[in-house]
Amino acid sequence: MNLRDTVLEQAEAAMQLSTELGSTLLLAWSTAHQGWALGALGQHERGISQLREGLAICQAVCAESWVPYYLALLAETQAKAGQITEGLNTVAEALEMSNRRGDRWYEAELHRLKGMLMLQSKVPGPQSQVEGEAEECFWKAIEIARHQQAKSLELRAVMSLVRLRQQQATPYATRNTQHETRSRLAEAHQMLSEIYNWFSEGFDTKDLQEAKALLATL
Repeated sequence: MNLRDTVLEQAEAAMQLSTELGSTLLLAWSTAHQGWALGALGQHERGISQLREGLAICQAVCAESWVPYYLALLAETQAKAGQITEGLNTVAEALEMSNRRGDRWYEAELHRLKGMLMLQSKVPGPQSQVEGEAEECFWKAIEIARHQQAKSLELRAVMSLVRLRQQQATPYATRNTQHETRSRLAEAHQMLSEIYNWFSEGFDTKDLQEAKALLATL
């Protein structure tokens, strides 16, 4: 059973338990995570609807410290559905709330998602400018994650940076550009290698499996 199926199964069990216990907070958690799992399985509209329902429940019980996290799940699902503008608006809402309330524990992931969504958007202007702004988001995510010692979020942000630099590499580059590209990829490889080697367990998780595969391509 993969992660998406596991989350869906556990969320459904949690929803039933929340009804039995009368726990509104557990209901918010299970509803939102069921929405994320449905979106990851390709049921985007249903997933987005479930996530919005979970958010509404969360806000109704004043558990607003969790709202930026749920908004991040919503933005991720919107991206899968091709709703890039909506996803960027969702991330902006989450970052505004994090700044206003001081709930910054998921801020690194929000900046990473912003960068990923920007790369998928059709923002007017040169592609290099869009990539530059996305890279700034990834560096911001890395900086915040390191400050918070949030190693899992740092790993995700570094992987996003590595993938961007791989995307920027081109066989048609000039000699000077090729040298710069190799240097940037070498830097990214070093960063990814260092954060990957920090972990001593959890190597069967999705992020660490992807990191290992990414390292093999560098």
